[in-house]
Amino acid sequence: MKNKKRSIPFIFKLTGCLIIFVVLFVISQIYGAANATAKDVWLAIASNEVSDSILVIRELRLPREVAGILVGAALAVAGTIMQGVTRNPLADPGLLGLSSGASMALALTLAFAPGVGTFGIMLACFLGAALGASLVLLLSAMRRGQLSPTRIILAGAAVSAFLYAVSEAVGLYFKISKDVSMWTAGGLIGTTWGQVQAISPVIIIAVVLALLLSKQLTIMSLSDDVAVSLGQRLVLIKAFLFLVVIVLTGASVALVGNIAFIGLMIPHIVRTFAGTDYRSVMPLSAITGASFMLLADTMGRTINAPYETPVAAIVAMMGLPFFLFVVNKGGKKRS
Repeated sequence: MKNKKRSIPFIFKLTGCLIIFVVLFVISQIYGAANATAKDVWLAIASNEVSDSILVIRELRLPREVAGILVGAALAVAGTIMQGVTRNPLADPGLLGLSSGASMALALTLAFAPGVGTFGIMLACFLGAALGASLVLLLSAMRRGQLSPTRIILAGAAVSAFLYAVSEAVGLYFKISKDVSMWTAGGLIGTTWGQVQAISPVIIIAVVLALLLSKQLTIMSLSDDVAVSLGQRLVLIKAFLFLVVIVLTGASVALVGNIAFIGLMIPHIVRTFAGTDYRSVMPLSAITGASFMLLADTMGRTINAPYETPVAAIVAMMGLPFFLFVVNKGGKKRS
């Protein structure tokens, strides 16, 4: 049965994922504190008509859902790359220090340079993500250069806790806790077209670069020896892929704050029907990650309407059981 599933042509899998994405996008525009119609959605996108429901869609829901699409795709691709490069099923930007590093940098930026704008915050998040990842890798390799999945996860948990503590301390000391928490809670509330336009080119370019390197990632996911024997420039490709991960994670935190588990869940889900070839896994993960964020944000807006449940909380409620499942499954395999 598994072979039959994986023998389905890629174009059919891609079409199915795109149909689900479009349906969830339309649903995300229709439902909320004030419901709209499919006609309102079409008029908001394709016309210049003005009404209360059309303005709600055009100025509030569209920018936040476009931001959710970008972040979902970015984090899913980042998680896919990390799992492929490290061959670690638990690899995720939120679990390996990147998101916490970006959040700390964001807090420091809001404290010391609050007027830098979206580009300044994005640059700071890039540097913070790089710092978080570097600390995790250094701690993981301190003992005889070992980089086992367990050591990486433990180091990631320690570094993430420390960097989040720094973020909270900065917020309390400079009395900007409210501003910091609005980002770190993973909120899409208040996302503007200006923010989307500033950050979307960075995410789109990084995702395209990741797709172009998907063949090399497939080879590296087998083993380093196989990659070298096939002529891969291992160090250069790994460094470039990690740079792509840092850019995707930093841009995501700069846009909507810290959201964990998407990079962990989506690649595992996609591999169940796409196989292990990253030329298929990567694009399908991007679309599935975007769809997942649309679903999570719609649930957050409708579960307790007119009040909103933070999207980070929705994702965490789904992600934590999945994380425990992957850990348990990995533990059984190792035993």
